[in-house]
Amino acid sequence: MVVNKTYSIAISNTESIPGRKIVEFYGVVTGNTVRAKHVGRDIMAGLKNIVGGELKGYTELLQDSRMEATERMIEQAQSMGANAVVNVRFATSSISQGAAELFAYGTAVRVA
Repeated sequence: MVVNKTYSIAISNTESIPGRKIVEFYGVVTGNTVRAKHVGRDIMAGLKNIVGGELKGYTELLQDSRMEATERMIEQAQSMGANAVVNVRFATSSISQGAAELFAYGTAVRVA
């Protein structure tokens, strides 16, 4: 479970928040972002493919995308009156050559 410092909302990838009781369900909430690769990162990724190792530019891009999609999901949950999101999942899809979507979704709830 994560309590987001910016929004003070509990987030869990399980069906409940440990130690709390769900008292109201609001429904599915979502957040997404579409990101394109960066030419500079592509050049460095190409070099790393030769020698091996982590593609840090892409790791950072994925972390930023995950955070942005999660924040959008949280904003939607709070606008519904929720103070928690359970069953949080992430999905990705290719939008076009060099661009991908990261999608976060879960169930907005009120816990006591």
